[in-house]
Amino acid sequence: MNFADIQVWDGILHFSSLALLLLLSNVLRRKIPFLKRSLLPTAVIAGFLGLFLKETLFTPIFGAEQYDETLSVLRVFTYHAIALGFIALGLKTGVALKVRAKNNKSLFSGLLIVSTYLLQGLIGLTLTITLAYTIFPNLFKASGMLFPMGFGQGPGQANNIGNIYEFDYGFVGGSSFGLAIASFGFLWASIAGVIYLNWLYKNKRIEKAETQKTKLVSSQEIETPDEIPVAEAIDKFTVQIALVLTVYLFTFGIIYGVVTLMNTGVLGDFGIQTVASLVVGFNFIIGMLLAMAFKHLFLWLRKINLMTRQYPNNYMLNRIAGTFFDFMIVSAIAGIRVEDLSGLWIPFLSVSFIIGIATLFYVIFMTKRIYPEYPVQASLGMFGMLTGTASTGIVLLREADPNFETPVANDLVVGSSTAILFGFPILLLVGIAPESTLATFITLGIIIVLTVIVVGLLLKLNPISRKA
Repeated sequence: MNFADIQVWDGILHFSSLALLLLLSNVLRRKIPFLKRSLLPTAVIAGFLGLFLKETLFTPIFGAEQYDETLSVLRVFTYHAIALGFIALGLKTGVALKVRAKNNKSLFSGLLIVSTYLLQGLIGLTLTITLAYTIFPNLFKASGMLFPMGFGQGPGQANNIGNIYEFDYGFVGGSSFGLAIASFGFLWASIAGVIYLNWLYKNKRIEKAETQKTKLVSSQEIETPDEIPVAEAIDKFTVQIALVLTVYLFTFGIIYGVVTLMNTGVLGDFGIQTVASLVVGFNFIIGMLLAMAFKHLFLWLRKINLMTRQYPNNYMLNRIAGTFFDFMIVSAIAGIRVEDLSGLWIPFLSVSFIIGIATLFYVIFMTKRIYPEYPVQASLGMFGMLTGTASTGIVLLREADPNFETPVANDLVVGSSTAILFGFPILLLVGIAPESTLATFITLGIIIVLTVIVVGLLLKLNPISRKA
């Protein structure tokens, strides 16, 4: 093999370029007052910086062929990074039990998250269908289902589903459309979030966090008596990476097996077009479920004394998940092909604006009822997460609760886990909606029914209603 061949360096060069963008953006965020005040995460700044460089400099220098290859690599990074990050979170031990002991609102948090997905899907699908039958006849009617994926679940899932819509159902520019929605969601979390924060400051609903205490990492988080040592025959961090990659290997096995089975025609066109596409697109859900299964397997092996040490380490797994999510955000935003959005800007911007406004006011309305003890902190955290990711939710939350004295951070984590269970029907609808015009209208009808049911449950079961 010729190691001087540029193709040998392709993968590592792309990965290193993303790392350089992160470092540069971190400097920019620290040194430029506007960026520091914007609350934009460093990874989001890096993504937009990469997008700008790719669209303005990359093609003239390297040509269209290299541009397309880079775009494919970025989307592959995005696809795998979301799954690897969720697997790392799924392997964490003991977190769910501790959270439940501190906070009994996981049901309400999960229902709030799912109801917001439903609201975003309802508005998105209604508007894209309306636009398709009026001023934009060529608009892909089911494209409205990408809004809860981009706003509610982030760039990884928006990329996955947009890619399915593009290559399996003919939505030209579907992947870029989904990634653009996710990117616009980050802007909503940052810009609208800052405006909302300033309104809270002005009305003295919260005090500015002028100084924030630094939370030091205890050595017990890195090494506890029943865990494997930090450095022995194998480095402890290497073990964490190996666990994550091993789970992902099994994830691939399940995806490959299901897709192969569906391609035999066992479920006809539904199996090939819907089931296979959903399984490929939901790699992160399969990975997280497998990670949780592995975690329980380790607990069982320790219970019967076949395993004497605990291998997963929560602190290191958190760092691994954070790393994968940071790279996912950079690659997702940089992976947008602006040209694909040339005929979609008006529907994209108009629908995004309406959904962003609706999400903000809906979250404020609901958090007052679900979290009467800390409604402001909850509204900031939930709005940031439901337009961006959990990281943007935490960034907004820290402005009102710098030391995490309220349980909102736990609500975000536990609610996201609960939402996977409650929100599974939505994921099925995402795969059904693009199959035909009739399927799109059926999906809209089901979403209306689900929205009424879930919102009704929240209004009836929330703490304020129960006290009354």
